[in-house]
Amino acid sequence: MQQLEVIEATVQGLGYQFVEANWASAGVLRVTIDRVDDAAVTVDDCERVSRQLQYALEVEGLDYQRLEVSSPGLDRLLRTPADFERFAGQAVDVNLRLPFQGRKKYRGLLQVPTGEGSYAIVWDDELLARLERPRAAAKGRPAGPGRAGKTTEAAQAPRELRFSMAEVREVRLVPVIDFRGRKS
Repeated sequence: MQQLEVIEATVQGLGYQFVEANWASAGVLRVTIDRVDDAAVTVDDCERVSRQLQYALEVEGLDYQRLEVSSPGLDRLLRTPADFERFAGQAVDVNLRLPFQGRKKYRGLLQVPTGEGSYAIVWDDELLARLERPRAAAKGRPAGPGRAGKTTEAAQAPRELRFSMAEVREVRLVPVIDFRGRKS
């Protein structure tokens, strides 16, 4: 059994989603997990997976110096078709490999995958302003009307970007953080 197969089988056997594993310098093995029930990954989850992986890696004779198990974070990277289906309807940042209409970076709402290997995001100025408000407030800036303050009729029309995984460098969830406390 290959190293990744051992890690993936162990993580999935415990009921978690395997996101990725990579080997860093000095023998550090980093394993990223997620929960399948859409709850947040806790320290207890990471500890449980870490303990089981230590046993599995020892049994298989796989060499590492230090094991780190963590969650994918708020700005999680989307890699698989299952990720795109699971997070449809959420805001994402898309970084293209080559520019399209003079841009490589786009932000919008991820759409349900339309066909095999075909993905899309949709956005308009109102959506981009709503997504920018929490980020501006966290940085202590006033949330203005948008880039350059232009509100033309054409700017309000919803836009769409269709892409395949071969065309993107990365697709990440836009982190949504609310520091105002619990809402009642």
